Amino acid sequence: MDLDSTPINANHWDIFCVVVDNYGDIGVTWRLAKQLAAEYAITVNLWVDDLNSFSHILPKLDPCRTYQTFYDVNIIHWNESSTEKYVSGSCLIEAFACEIPSSIIQKLTKLKQDSPAKLPIWLNLEYLSAEDWVEGCHGLPSCQTSGLQKYFYLPGFTDKTGGLICEQNLFSLRDSWQSDKANKLALFAELGLSGIEAEHRVISVFSYETPSLLALIQSWQTQNDPIHVLIPKGRSLNSLTSILPCSVNEVVAGQQITLGNVTLHILPMTDQQGYDRLLWSCDFNIVRGEDSFLRAQWAAKPFIWHIYPQEDDYHLIKLEAFMQIYCDNLAPDLAKPWCELNLSFNQGDQIDTVNHWQKLEFNHLPLLQHAKKWPMTALNSADLASRLVQFMKSR
Repeated sequence: MDLDSTPINANHWDIFCVVVDNYGDIGVTWRLAKQLAAEYAITVNLWVDDLNSFSHILPKLDPCRTYQTFYDVNIIHWNESSTEKYVSGSCLIEAFACEIPSSIIQKLTKLKQDSPAKLPIWLNLEYLSAEDWVEGCHGLPSCQTSGLQKYFYLPGFTDKTGGLICEQNLFSLRDSWQSDKANKLALFAELGLSGIEAEHRVISVFSYETPSLLALIQSWQTQNDPIHVLIPKGRSLNSLTSILPCSVNEVVAGQQITLGNVTLHILPMTDQQGYDRLLWSCDFNIVRGEDSFLRAQWAAKPFIWHIYPQEDDYHLIKLEAFMQIYCDNLAPDLAKPWCELNLSFNQGDQIDTVNHWQKLEFNHLPLLQHAKKWPMTALNSADLASRLVQFMKSR
C-alpha cells in the first residue's frame, strides 16, 4: 500500500498503537482492527510504532516496510515521516492513551476551523478493567487544550461499558475444535511437541517473572501423572533459571526439559489464531496482561491471571474486581480457593500458591462447567467491536 497513490476512504478509521510489553497493546489493537475490517467492512489504518515486535504475532509482516496490508487492514509504521501523510477519516482511536503526534493534532485543529463536519470522532480506547468506576466514565467527553474533543472508551464486563473483544464466530470455532481430541494432538505435533498423549494434563504458561511459577512446577514434579507445561521463550522462563539445564538464552523452540513427572516444552512463537487454538487445547492456562487474559476466558478453561504489576499494588485491586464478578455464580467452596490461588500467584507467595493449587481439583466438573458458561455471561449480549460501531453511529 502506498498512501501517496492509494485513494483514502473518507470513512476509514485510524487506530494508533504504541507497542508496550511486546505483545499486549498490539495484540488487542490488531484483533480489533481485523474484526472491524472483516465483520463491518470498515477500512482500518493501524498505525504501529514497533513493527519488529508486531511481526512476532504476524510473521508475514515486514518490519522494514512502512505500508503494507494484511487481512484487509492497512498497517502503517508510525513515524514522523508517515504521520505527515495522515488524512482524517470518520474515527480516530488513540489506543491506551498512546498520545497521537502533535502534527496530527494541528491538522485536526485546522480541520475544525475550516470544515468541522469532517472532524473524526476521537476516542481514547482504555485498558480493560472490571472495576466499578468504569461504567461511570465510559463514553464521557474530554475537551482538549486544542479545543478538540475526545471520548473515553472503556472496555468492560457490563452492558454500561464498551464490551469485550470477541469475533462473531469465535465460540463456534472453539466448540468445534474442542469436540475432537485429535485437533489438539495435531496442533501439538505441528508445534513440534512430542510425548503428549490425549489423557495427559497439559498446562500453558505465558506469565511475567514470579517465584510462584517455580514453586508450582516443583510441586508438579512429584505428581503421579504426567504434566506437560507449554512455555514460550520469554519472561516466564526467567523464573525457572534454577531448574533449567542451560541459560535462558540457550533455550530453543522445540526443546524438551524433563523434570520428574513434568516435561517443559519450549514453544515457538505463533500468530493469534494459533495462540487461541493452544489455549483451547490445554487443560489449564496461566496468562498475563490483557489480550491473553481475555482469550483464556474465551477458551472456556480454568486459568490464572498474572496481572501486570503496578505501583502501590494497584493491580491487585483490579484483580480483586475481576475475581468478584468471575466468581459471582461459582460455588463458594470453589470460588474461595480459585481466588486465593490467583492472589497468591500474583503476590509471589510460593507456599500459598502450591497449597491453593492442591486444594483445587481442576478436573472438578462444576469448575469446568463454570469456565464453559462464563464466556456468554461475560460477553453480555454484545462485543466491543459492535458496541464501538454503535457508539460511532450515535455520535
